[in-house]
Amino acid sequence: MERLDVTILGREYTLACDATERESVIAAAQHLDRTMQRLRNGSKPGTSTERIAIMAALQLSAELLSTPVAGSQNGEFALGDYKRKIEDMQRAIDGVLPR
Repeated sequence: MERLDVTILGREYTLACDATERESVIAAAQHLDRTMQRLRNGSKPGTSTERIAIMAALQLSAELLSTPVAGSQNGEFALGDYKRKIEDMQRAIDGVLPR
């Protein structure tokens, strides 16, 4: 593991990551910083950093769940679609298994 310093919304954070993950962690931190900057600029003055972070997490989660899955047929499924299908299968299995 190596130490990595990133800046998000003007604050410095020290992270630990594998050397092989360094570039992707930097890219993720920069993407998060841009998202949080945009949200802060569009928010009412005085909006807390915590609120901005939660709004950014929700926005990024929505992006992730709507991202098409590589190798899906005709790009018909997004990650969230697969997640919902798996949850439906788990409920169906739980419904027939004895407790």
